[in-house]
Amino acid sequence: MQTIERPAATAAQRPFGLVKGFVVAYGVAGVAVFGTIVALAASSGTATSFMWTRSALVPVSAVIVYWLVSLAAKGSNRAYQRARLVSIVAPVALVGVDLIPGACPFWFLLLQTACAVLLACAAVPLARLRASFPK
Repeated sequence: MQTIERPAATAAQRPFGLVKGFVVAYGVAGVAVFGTIVALAASSGTATSFMWTRSALVPVSAVIVYWLVSLAAKGSNRAYQRARLVSIVAPVALVGVDLIPGACPFWFLLLQTACAVLLACAAVPLARLRASFPK
């Protein structure tokens, strides 16, 4: 029986795998939040347009960030800069807007915060790769 040998991942590729994992988790959590809003709207109709919009944006942004991280893993400096910026700014914006009094129920804030934490976790390995992507 033959074994297939794969080349060892370079030092820069390992963190990108971790980042992709966090972004996928962020997207999955976002889909779960969106599914919760769909179920809530179907059962009691209490989902607001704010909640619909916010919960739909998370999975969409996850796809975009994943694409940027994939391009950055191939060496794109611009994609790296954008992915790093989004992973830092988006979690703050996600939670910050939800903290506006009366904007959303507390449970929705908690779910959105969980999504934001996952994306913020992706920012840490991205920040550590900064030296690999000079301006």
